[in-house]
Amino acid sequence: MFNSYNLDEIRDRGRAAFVGMAIGDALGATVEFMTAPEIAAKYGIFRDIIGGGWLRLKPGQVTDDTEMALCIARAIVKSQAWSLEAIAANFAAWLKSRPVDCGDTCRKGIRSYMLHGTLETPLNEWDAGNGAAMRILPAVLFSLPDEQLLKKYAIEQAHITHNNPVSDAACVCLGQMLHLAICGAEKSRLRRQADGLVARFPTFAFEPYRGLATGYVVDTMQTVFHWFFRGKSFEECLTGTVNQGADADTTGAICGMLAGAYYGMDGIPRRWIKKMDKAVIAEIEQLADKLLEACPLGGNYR
Repeated sequence: MFNSYNLDEIRDRGRAAFVGMAIGDALGATVEFMTAPEIAAKYGIFRDIIGGGWLRLKPGQVTDDTEMALCIARAIVKSQAWSLEAIAANFAAWLKSRPVDCGDTCRKGIRSYMLHGTLETPLNEWDAGNGAAMRILPAVLFSLPDEQLLKKYAIEQAHITHNNPVSDAACVCLGQMLHLAICGAEKSRLRRQADGLVARFPTFAFEPYRGLATGYVVDTMQTVFHWFFRGKSFEECLTGTVNQGADADTTGAICGMLAGAYYGMDGIPRRWIKKMDKAVIAEIEQLADKLLEACPLGGNYR
């Protein structure tokens, strides 16, 4: 899998995954909770970062998907190590700042940490939301290319708020696909990884696609897989995803990180990057570089 590396390409793809996540978040937030027919009636094909939506965002403003990933990334870079305490403390500070949005399961887990210092929420069959998968990217970059570290980091960060085997499986599979994409694997290889998840958890089957894009992690991943494997460009993958509506900021963020990792920075439309908050994009690119410099592969950068 990782026999040879093009380090410049890996850095580019790592940045593109993080930037793509933020773009998918900002694009999808406008149409979050709308249905696909409602989006089609209002926009035709929705493809511009214009803000608004139920959260009344500014154009290019990100939501909890990107903000929680930034909490993890900042904790790793500041600690120069994997520290669940630092990650949870950043989540707590973020929640206290009254963010524009926060999912109920994330809020419950963060409050448990704030009240009791809990770093692992109890196993819960109902906590199969997408809130752990949406923020996984810093764990992916910091573990590259070590699959065992990836599994450890992915599940530990998930369990601060989401302790559920279906959520765990989605996080690990998404992380593995991102490792592959960042290292230049073809879509056929990524497809085998997704098919492996479906073989272990048939509920994730996405052919035929059912058209559901809710916050349930199964619906989320089915939507991302369907449009990522169907799309022929970053824009096609992401536009198809967010036009399903429902939890479109999170399906957009996850598809954006995957498509960004696969297509690289040159594949991301400039018009979308220009619409984003410049300070957010600058921090994202800096954090992506620092996470890769600190990862197991990172010694090769120095």
